[in-house]
Parts: sequence; structure tokens; C-alpha cells
Amino acid sequence: MKVTKILVSQPRPAVIEKSPFYEFSEKHGLEIDYKPLIRVVGVSLKEFRAQRTEILDHTTMIFSSRTTIDSFFRICEEARITVPETMKYICNTEAVALYLQKYIVYRKRKISFADGTFNSLLELIVKHKDEKFMLALTEPFKPELPDTLSKLKLQVSPVVFARTVSADMSELKPEEYDIIALYSPSDVKALCENFDPEKLPVVSTFGEATLRAAIDAGLKVKASAPSPEAPSMVKALDIYCSKVEEGLLVEDAELKEDHDKEEFIRAQQTKLQKKTRVRVRKTE
Repeated sequence: MKVTKILVSQPRPAVIEKSPFYEFSEKHGLEIDYKPLIRVVGVSLKEFRAQRTEILDHTTMIFSSRTTIDSFFRICEEARITVPETMKYICNTEAVALYLQKYIVYRKRKISFADGTFNSLLELIVKHKDEKFMLALTEPFKPELPDTLSKLKLQVSPVVFARTVSADMSELKPEEYDIIALYSPSDVKALCENFDPEKLPVVSTFGEATLRAAIDAGLKVKASAPSPEAPSMVKALDIYCSKVEEGLLVEDAELKEDHDKEEFIRAQQTKLQKKTRVRVRKTE
């Protein structure tokens, strides 16, 4: 038995030979098709206003994608809002932070970024605890960050600046593939809205939220990343294909609780409580 064809729910790489999927496909002699299952669109000014949140009431924007940045500045332009030079920006990665140069002069004192992990972003936000945050979200979104910031009692307004919608799948034939690689819960939702989950091939997922969504939807998840043995989607697929070629039984992927993340959140709560007590003593 052998995997011969895989669907990856991502745009086709500009240079195939430089993609990590290229070496993987050559190694296993298989075909890879690229097809985004979703597209992200910015909300309208009317949709933004319906959320009843004023941009100028906040001092710091939190961004995790270029789409929300585009939507934010478009809405400011349409609403004739002049973003003050004092506005600060926190981004989940350096790439997102650098994208801000399209709209503002890049200054490190105004812009800070994390390393792409939840813990790094949370630690950065806590460092600026006295700011009034607006958290730019793409719907649907994981409630993890908004809920954690609320738990830490920070001044934050979660606002939807973009929405994820299904791409056109009229010509997609899932039965042609041995496995489908999914990168987000929205990928799972789009796939299951367009096709019968029971008739879909097995899938590979990236991220805990995607894995959870796939399992909840009744999909058979045979590969999952990131993990110690499979830090990337390519590695997860490589391991799966190798096991199939060797005739080994591949168990369904399972969700595992992240105890380290819970410990980190509790540590941030303790840190904030200590700083609050220090400020209180100084004012007495």
C-alpha cells in the first residue's frame, strides 16, 4: 500500500523546488495538489460599528495577521479616523510587525513582536499591562487569547476585523486524494460544509485547534503537527507515508492537554498580582 496523492489546503508555492513539500514528494514519489479551502475578507465599516467599540479609546493594537492590519487601516480611512502617532502595536510575529510599514513609519518603540507562540505573545502583552488594548480578530477565532486576557483582568476589547469564508470547491473531488492536509479549524469547517464527512479521506492537521475541530467533525486524523517528533506538517505527513509504505497500522491522532500552557498562564496571573500589590503599597 502506498500514498499516491495528497491535497494541501494552502496556496501553491511560488517556487515549488524551494518548498519543503517538494523534497517530501520526491522522496515518496507522490503527487501534491494545492487548494486553499478558505479565504479571508475584511469586515465592512457597518459591521465594525455594530461591535460598538471606539478605536481612539485604545492605546495599543494587537495584530496576528496582515488581513486584520489591512482591515483596520481601511476602516480608519472610511470612518475618517486619524490614528494617533502615540498608538502602539503588538504583533505575534516579526513578519506581521514589518507589514505595518505599509501604513506607518516603523519605530521599535511603537512596535513590538513575539516569536509566533501563544506564551511569547501573552508575555509581551503582560509587559504592557497598563495599556488599553484592542485585539484584532479574524472570525472564527480561538477564544484562548481573549479568555486569557480577560482572566488576567487586562483592559482589552476583542474586535472582529476579518471573517473567514469558504472558497469555491465546485471542482474539488476529495475522493481523488489519499490524505488531506488541513491548517485551521476553518479548513475543517469549509470541507465538512461542502462534503459528507463520512465519505472524506483521512486527514492531517496542524495545530491543536485544527485537530480538535477535525475530531469533533468526525474526521479520521492520521497525522498531526506540531509535536516533538513532527514539528511541521511535512514531517507529520512524511512519518504517516513511511508507516503506510511499511504496512504498519496508523492509529488516529488524539488530543493531549497542554499542562505547560496552563502553568504559564497561572505564572502570569501571579506576576500581575505581585505588581498590583507593590503599586498599592507605594501609594499608601
